[in-house]
Amino acid sequence: MGPFGSNIKRDNYVDSGVPYLNGSNLSSYKLNEDSFNYVTKEKAESLGRCVAKRGDIIVTHRGTIGQISYIPNDSKYERYLTGNSQFRLTVKSKVIRPDFFVYYFHTRMGQYRLLANASQVGVPALARPTSTFKEVLVPVPKMEVQAAIMEILHSLDDKIEVNRRINDNLEAQAQALFKSWFVDFEPFRDGEFVESELGMIPKGWRVGKLGELCQFKRGKGLLSKNAIPGDIPVVAGGLEPSCYHNISNTKSPVVTVSGSGANAGFMRMYHQEVWASDCSYIDSTCENLYFVYSFLLRNRHLLKHAQTGAVQPHVKPSDIHNFDIVIPPIEIIRRYQRLISGGIAFKGNNEQESRRLATLRDTLLPRLMSGELKVNEIEREIQ
Repeated sequence: MGPFGSNIKRDNYVDSGVPYLNGSNLSSYKLNEDSFNYVTKEKAESLGRCVAKRGDIIVTHRGTIGQISYIPNDSKYERYLTGNSQFRLTVKSKVIRPDFFVYYFHTRMGQYRLLANASQVGVPALARPTSTFKEVLVPVPKMEVQAAIMEILHSLDDKIEVNRRINDNLEAQAQALFKSWFVDFEPFRDGEFVESELGMIPKGWRVGKLGELCQFKRGKGLLSKNAIPGDIPVVAGGLEPSCYHNISNTKSPVVTVSGSGANAGFMRMYHQEVWASDCSYIDSTCENLYFVYSFLLRNRHLLKHAQTGAVQPHVKPSDIHNFDIVIPPIEIIRRYQRLISGGIAFKGNNEQESRRLATLRDTLLPRLMSGELKVNEIEREIQ
């Protein structure tokens, strides 16, 4: 077991060096290396006991507890500095693989055992975090069995990662087109431009409010304890669904904006029906859905700045409706939406496949551990 992580201040950040981990880097089984803050090598060396290396496991012990990821052997960096809400641990590699260990603690039983000693008073935290893992019983099959299981589970993760990258590329293409048309006005440069409150715009366009194009609705609150188990995401104030319900109150696709809490203003598009709870939303009943989504995606800062409330931040539908926007003729909006609709539909199919693969991945390991499923039967389950 390693010590608790380091408490680094923002003025210690540099452009490159040793990555400093935070919660977003522990969003999955394997360390998420999409983005980092960095500290100098000298600063990291001065906090040497808080430095993690390839093969180490990182656990969040305070705040978003239950997060656990491993640093793969092919990670981008040799060393990482753990944050002050994290600690690192190293398993006996001749007995159990780090990835197998982490996958176990992502199962329902693993999470239950990990959180059994959690304190929910004030900031959620693991009580006695460094001793928790020493006391938890973990099923440990033979190394060759672990290797066979991990090969299958990693193949599922690889497919999910490919889908994510494809979707990121599709979204980048849609954003590039939006910028070309509605920020730089490139297709309309040969026409006449006029002055407006937001600068020079093509003649025939105007400045208005976002609420003229789409009316966001307020979700209907649903407590987790009142949700009837199902596969419909309940979208509240967090980055992920708060729970799952058996019915929806929207029509797919849906754009949601978190309504309150630390993540107030967080926007996401769902390519399935959802139960909109503590959020504002528009769905397929909005004619200009894709255009409004593209505008908000490019202008996320507006959603963040729309927060009100000193203690509990809020973002209401009326706040979103009040955003200034350059409004083109309706036919141009329709042309833009037709051009990106195929990509959005493809993204939706990819997300659906990834959800299926993730569900399969998350249910295979417990079944293998219980003996319900044998390693040589996994191929049949995946097909």
